[in-house]
Amino acid sequence: MKIMIVTDAWEPQVNGVVRTLKNTRKELEAMGHQVEILTPLEFRTLPCPTYPDIRLSLFPGARVRRRIGAYSPDVLHIATEGPLGLAARAHALRRGMAFTTAYHTRFPEYVKARFAVPLSWTYAFLRWFHGPSHAVMAPTPVVIADLQKYGIGKVVLWSRGVDLDIFRMQRINKLNTDPPIFLYVGRVAVEKNVDAFLDLDLPGSKWVAGEGPSLARLKQSHPDVNYLGVLNQVQLAEVYASADVFVFPSKTDTFGLVLLEAMACGCPVAAYPVTGPLDVIGSSSAGALHEDLHSACLEALKIPREVARAHAEQFSWRSATQQFLNHLRPLPESGAVSTEKMSDEFRPRSV
Repeated sequence: MKIMIVTDAWEPQVNGVVRTLKNTRKELEAMGHQVEILTPLEFRTLPCPTYPDIRLSLFPGARVRRRIGAYSPDVLHIATEGPLGLAARAHALRRGMAFTTAYHTRFPEYVKARFAVPLSWTYAFLRWFHGPSHAVMAPTPVVIADLQKYGIGKVVLWSRGVDLDIFRMQRINKLNTDPPIFLYVGRVAVEKNVDAFLDLDLPGSKWVAGEGPSLARLKQSHPDVNYLGVLNQVQLAEVYASADVFVFPSKTDTFGLVLLEAMACGCPVAAYPVTGPLDVIGSSSAGALHEDLHSACLEALKIPREVARAHAEQFSWRSATQQFLNHLRPLPESGAVSTEKMSDEFRPRSV
């Protein structure tokens, strides 16, 4: 099939959404499909308020319509709820085209943390945005239940995977500091709750890989922490392999690909028992989940690295991509949802 994916999250961003879409495209092409990804790189953009690394496309409607028309996809998937996602959604509804959407990040919780916007407002937007979608793909059963609780229907499972060739057991000493080494990898932003990790009184040393709007503040408040910046996947695998415990302090993630990457390198996980860690770690002994993150970190030190690796081996990008493929709806589809059938609960005046 000719598959078009529209996403507001793309390079130079380094996050789980971008990695998910890249690995999905790789697997789809290996399965014989043709994939076109429409990203902000094709548009004039401006930085997102409070998060300049995220670029928002300016007035993308006309170009989005032309690109979809020129490519003439067999299926259309809208991956994000930003300007490009809105433009693709509007075009699909006008043309009576079926499409699928995805829910990658806890958008309402992030907006509340950054701008104090009530959750009810943002979930109303999500109900409107995803309402006409043939299927709303979410990464875990817990996230599916959360979305359904807020009235978002037609939610289906699209899991995640890990590249077991890049992220592998290779015990090295890339991080040459006092052991044990506790590591965080991800965006350095308020919604990731990195302070909860850095404030802990732990033996050994702490490392942080990644960048974000909170990085400068954390460097000032925690100068004893080692900061690595953004790493490519090979470098990241070496860092995971060098660490003793991977600490995941976030309480707002939908999945957490970094959990799988760390475990694939034999690094056990310490986290809160919340969405993401609960789904990825589950009842396995590959990580320690505790309301007291300090206790979780110390418990994770006792977990054999082979146990963490064995759990990660259960997740593959091929099986996750097959899930994605099964949810797609070919174009065109008669009886597609029209703009007249849209909910008036949240209808912007223009896109």
